[in-house]
This record gives sequence, C-alpha cells and structure tokens, in this order.
Amino acid sequence: MQNNPHTTLITATAPVSPDTHGGRTKCLQRLVRLDLPVPRTVGLSFEAVHNIARGDMPDMPLLLSPFEAGELLCVRPSSEDPDWGGPSAILNIGMNEARFDDFAKRLGKDVAASLYARFVHSYSIQVARLDPDVFDEIGAEGEASLSAALRAYEEETDEPFPQDPAAQLAEVLRSMARAWDGTSARLLRQAKGAPADAGLGLVVQSMALGFGKGECGSGVLQLIDRETGLEQLTGRYLSQSQGRDALESGTKALFLERDARGPSLEELAPEAFASLIEYARLMRQKLREEMQVEFVIEDGRVHLLDGVRVSRTSRAAVRSAVRLAQDGIISRQEALMRVPPSALNELLHRQVDRSVASDVMGRGVAASPGAATGRIVFSAADAQACAAREEACVLVRRETSPEDIRGMHAANAILTERGGMTSHAAVIGRGIGLPCVVGATEMRFQLRKKLLTSPDGRVFKEGDIITIDGTHGEVLAGAVSMQEATLDDAFQTLLTWSDAERDIGIRANADTPADAQTAKMFQAQGIGLCRTEHMFFEDDRLTVMREMIFAENSEDRRAALERLLPVQRADFTELFRTMAGMPVCIRLLDPPLHEFLPSDHAGHRALAEALDIPLADVTRRVEAMGEYNPMLGLRGVRLGITVPEIYDMQVRAIFEAAIDVSKEGMPIVPEIMIPLVSAKREVELVKMRVDIVAAAVKAETGAEFEYQLGVMVETPRAALRAEDIAENVSFLSFGTNDLTQMTYGLSRDDAGRFMTEYVRQGVFEEDPFHTLDVDGVGELLILGAKRGRAARPALTLSMCGEHGGNTESIAFCRAAGFDYVSCSPFRVPVARLAAAQLAILDHLQ
Repeated sequence: MQNNPHTTLITATAPVSPDTHGGRTKCLQRLVRLDLPVPRTVGLSFEAVHNIARGDMPDMPLLLSPFEAGELLCVRPSSEDPDWGGPSAILNIGMNEARFDDFAKRLGKDVAASLYARFVHSYSIQVARLDPDVFDEIGAEGEASLSAALRAYEEETDEPFPQDPAAQLAEVLRSMARAWDGTSARLLRQAKGAPADAGLGLVVQSMALGFGKGECGSGVLQLIDRETGLEQLTGRYLSQSQGRDALESGTKALFLERDARGPSLEELAPEAFASLIEYARLMRQKLREEMQVEFVIEDGRVHLLDGVRVSRTSRAAVRSAVRLAQDGIISRQEALMRVPPSALNELLHRQVDRSVASDVMGRGVAASPGAATGRIVFSAADAQACAAREEACVLVRRETSPEDIRGMHAANAILTERGGMTSHAAVIGRGIGLPCVVGATEMRFQLRKKLLTSPDGRVFKEGDIITIDGTHGEVLAGAVSMQEATLDDAFQTLLTWSDAERDIGIRANADTPADAQTAKMFQAQGIGLCRTEHMFFEDDRLTVMREMIFAENSEDRRAALERLLPVQRADFTELFRTMAGMPVCIRLLDPPLHEFLPSDHAGHRALAEALDIPLADVTRRVEAMGEYNPMLGLRGVRLGITVPEIYDMQVRAIFEAAIDVSKEGMPIVPEIMIPLVSAKREVELVKMRVDIVAAAVKAETGAEFEYQLGVMVETPRAALRAEDIAENVSFLSFGTNDLTQMTYGLSRDDAGRFMTEYVRQGVFEEDPFHTLDVDGVGELLILGAKRGRAARPALTLSMCGEHGGNTESIAFCRAAGFDYVSCSPFRVPVARLAAAQLAILDHLQ
C-alpha cells in the first residue's frame, strides 16, 4: 500500500506530491520524515477522489488495512493549495453502538456520547444532507442529545444510523468527493484563484481523541502574530476537546504560555508544551515556513494532526519572509519571491479592515489603492474649504479635470462617475497616494442638487460621511474600521534586497516638489515624467496663464510669460534640489489651452473682471478655442510650434534652475521631453528653439551646462518613424496611456462604460489601459525601440505611462531592452520588487 499511487500509506518514502495528493498530504509526509508524532495516515490522490465522485470506490479493505480494528478515523480535505479550501473534516468515523459501549467503559458515558453525537451530527448534515437546524436544536452533549440525534436521523431517512465502519467511511468519502465537484464549490475556489478543474485529495487518519484521563485536549499553535508577523506565540488550547473546538469555544479555552489572566497549557502539561514548541520550531526550520500546528494531547502525549502555512496579512508576510532569510532558513532571493508585489500596496496605504462587516453602497474601478473616510463634497472649492477647517472630505465629481487639482490635493479620497484606470482622477490619485474609485456608473450623480444615489435607492447628500476603498473599488456608507499603513524595517529591508537583484531602472512620475519628495522617499532613481501643466493651476499663476492665452500678439504673450518665468523656475529649482542630482525628465506643456479657461458662466464673469475686458469677449474667445476632439487637437508639440513662446519660457526656466542648483554642488543635466510628436520636422523645430534659448542663457550667465532632449512617443506614427525622430534626440519615452488610446481608437476616460462587458465576453483579455496590450501596443513599442536604436545605438528607452508599475509591463520592457520604467511615486516600491522577481526568475531558467 505504501507504494500505491492512489491509496497511499503516508511514510517517509511514499509517492505523494502536492499536485497529485494535495498540500495537506505532502505536509504530513514531511512531518513523518522529521519523525514527529503524526497519527497513521492514508492519502487518496486527486484521481482516486475524482473516481469516487463518479461512483468508482477504492478497495475499502485495503484502505482500512493500516488501521487497527475498532479504531476511530477522520477524513480531511487536501487541496493543492490550502487557501482553496475543501469540504469540512469529519471526525470519529467508525463510531457505532459497539464502540460507544467500549468508550463508555474506558472513558465514561459522557465522553462516549460526545464522540458519537459529534459524528452523528457531521454525518447527518454533510453526508446525508439533512436539515442542519434539526441537529443544531438537539445539541451534542450527553446521552439524551445522542439519543435525540439518532432518532432524528432515523425519522428523516427512514433507516437506522449506519453501524458498519467501512460503510460509514465509504459514504463520507463519496460525499466529500461529490461536494468538491459541485457547482458552488467550483465557483468558490475559482474566486480564490484556483483553476476550475483543480483536484482534491483526501486524508484518512487515525483519530487522536483529545478526551480521556490525564491532560487531554486539542488546539492550534503558531510562533508569529498573523497580523504583524512579529515573533509571538499565539494560538488556543481546550482541555477535553477535539478538532478545532479550541478556536470556537471562547472563554473555556486556555492560554498557551503562562499568563496572569488565567490557567495555561504550560502549567497543566509542561512537558507537552515544551514538546510543542520544539516541534513548531523544527517545522519552521525544516519546512522553511511559518507554520500553524494543529495538535491533540492524549494523557500528556502530543499528536500532530496537521501543519499549514500561517494565514497572515501582507504586513506579516513581508516580515516573516525577511526573518526567515535573516535566520538563514531561506535565501534572500526566495524571500523576495514569496511576497506578491501587489501586497506592498496594503503596506503603503491605509486599508479597510476586511474582517469587519461594512455597508457597500456602490462599486466602480479600483483606480488608486488605499482607503479614506470623509464628508461628501461636490466641488474642488468645497474640498479646499473642508481642508481649511481640518475636516476630512471625499471629492465627488462626474470626472475630474486639471481645474480640480487643488481640490484633489485637499480631499482625502476621490469618487467619479466616469473614467478608467488612466483617467485624470486615477492618474493623479495614484501619483499623490489618494484613494480613488472611478467609473461608478451604477450610482447616480446629481451635482447640481448635491446628491449621490446608490443602486439600491439610498440617497446621500453633501456632508454625509462615506468611505472610499480604492484597493477594492468599493464605496462604503459611513466610517469603517481601518488598518494603518506600515513602512517598517522589514519593508525597507525587502526593498533593499530588491535593488540588489533587479536589472532595470525604476523612476517616478512626479509633477510637484512634494511628489518628488515622495519618489525620493521610496528610492526612485530619478523622475521619468514631470507634467508641467499641473504647476499652472494655482490661483495666482492661473490668472497670468489666462492673460497669456488672451494675448493678441507674440509680444503680449511674452510679457505675460515673463511673469510666470520666476515661479516656474522656482518650481524646477526645488524639484532639482529635492532629487539631489538624480535625473529629472520634464515634459513641456501638453494639454490644449482651453483646459486653463473656465467652463461656466460664473467663471467667465470672474475672468472678465480679472482681465478687465468685456464678458462677451471672454465668452466668445472661450467658445472659439473649443475643439471637437481636444485630445487630438492643438496640444503637445503642436502647441509648442504654433505658440512657441510657452516652450521658450519653460526651457529657460529649466536651464536657469539647473544652473542655480548646480552651484550648490549637485550637477544637473535636465532632460527635456517633447510631447505628442508624430513627425521628425516637429522635433527639429522645437530643438532649434531649445538650442537658441540654451545659447542665450549661457551667454547671459556665463555658465556652461548640458541637457538632453527627448520625445514622448504617444502616437503610432512616432513609434513607426522612430528611426527618423531618434536622429535629433537622446531618449524616447513611451507614453502608453495615449499610445493605447490612439492605437485602439478608445477614449481612456469613457472606455470604463463598456470595458467590463468587453473583458467578460473575451473581446479583450484585460482592460488595455490597466494591463499593457503586448500584442498590439507592445508591437509598436518593439518597433519604435528597434528602429530608434538603429539610428542611435546609445538611445535611452523608457516607459512612462501608467503601465510602468505593472509586473507584466516591466517584464515586457526588460525583454525589449528598455533602460527604465517610470510610474506613480506610490507604485515605485511595487515596481522595485516586481523587477527583482523578474530578474531572479531569469537567473533560475
């Protein structure tokens, strides 16, 4: 039987593995190899269980042959991954009238009745599928309860409770096998990440009773705190119990270690306690994992029923992986591979405590991780007012625009009706670490009435408190329990190890000095994208910007821009100083000018007063600047060529700031990026003006400086003509947000309305704004990279779209020979770990 591949006695050499018999079976074999006190066990393979579900039962005499006559058994599930679950364990199989008499003589009638009643309950509910309420009302203590349970079984089934142990075991096996194949079980495990055809093994094990004379009982034990990962003995123990009774009984359970608050296992059975600690430490060392030990004590002797990896939070997962490596149990590389990069999001931001029930009032796209609670406000101005009163608020908009920037910074979270992963709200939210849910289309947004209606009809008004869970895309009514962000020593150690492994650079997208400070805190290797437009939306700057837009000629535009030059220069000076000599890539102004103008009548009137011109002139000019499709209109390099004074001012501010900071001992080589290029001639025209400004600044200051000019590849034509474009630049940075939008012909702000249905029906495997489309958009990146380096072999290549923080995108960029990726500051740690894991996987292959 030991060598039977499907009905296998678990010994040190038995042919079992997690992918044929499941994780529990393999773990028990490892415990046997360590010579630990494991009850005799037989493992049934996935194939055997599948056959049982179809009615093909194993050789029952063979299955029972390793066990002693009259011995009670239990059956437990053994799925490939313990997190996938399985049918509930059934204990005390083999209990019947004869065994009841035997146990009554040995242990007393109360104990015998409890053992029998527990089995009758489990068998009736899980095997015979009888009404659980009937047996819950009966209870499972004492002979009266046992008699009532047996009577209820006979009344419900019209037959007496089965007495043959082999028949009992066969029916248990059949029931558990069929339960695993059921629709509900399949959907449940698929939700946990299991494949639909995942197999189930079963473990048949001698019962360690936990009842009897001397110290008897059952419990669980682990050496770390599952919430924090700190070294701490945790668990519970209950005298005269079996299974997982200790976890359910509450006040009757004992402490494990000596404790002033009550009796403990260490006091009642010191030798058994010492053995348990020794076993747990040995399991940690030999199984190379923090393990939870399920045990039974019989008359002071310890039996180990199971060992599973401790279920833990992301914070505990990081700390335990680091401690195992520091203790020499696993390598640093293995520690890095044990932490999913996405798990770091839970450490970087406050999170909703998922163990506490909450009231979900709506759902949308989980656009920026983290959670925050605040009062509903419907405008950026109201958000700023809340911040001034030091009140937390949630900014609710149909969609955000650059005009909302100050309100977004003032808010604690953002909720929008429209948008997807690369919408304005999503990008800014991720950039500043603000929880954000977008595309909540099932909710009704009534901004004029200042009302928000949930799908179930509940109405929330301005000032009501809600919670935004940007990690899971949920909107919750009221305030909820939170878990705080945790950037502890283990987190920092893990990222330091990541940097030693990865082979691609990680920069951050940072628009302000505050963003840059965050990027530096997370040890980004510079700034890969600074969007300068966000610097113009402060009140004092916005008015001057609007004055420049309304200027009638070049001289008037220059005069207005001269007033913006000092503040723009101050911004860049602080940015360069914050990054302390690390590379900073600054994108010249990209959005169309109408985005800087007010869109409502009140805004037009205020602008007319500020510029001292007739209201009719303001309204007419704003309407004239409107575009049918502004995303494809007068923006980016087109703006720089037709209104060149803007880029002249920005470039001068960059050069003058670089000179000032370089005098402080931090040599700065600014990288200037031209947005939305499609043609070589566009680059030539902008390059000519940049060179002229550089020469002028050098002549005026007497200072020498270097700079690099590059292009943001956002149009398909730029990728296709990269060989021509590369002749005039030092770097190409692929902006995959717009490139995806233009390649697909999809609006990234509106695609959320139908994207879920497209993914559901298999039109797209994933939302291409969330996960890089390596087949379509990716091919453009490969063509652009190849053709660009054909013209200039030393050309620097990077990705600076929001895809830059995704593991799949980093893998693609590494394979394509890119130098670095750039992502939102709060995604930098995630990208650092993901890049390290990809490098480790390459070395293993």
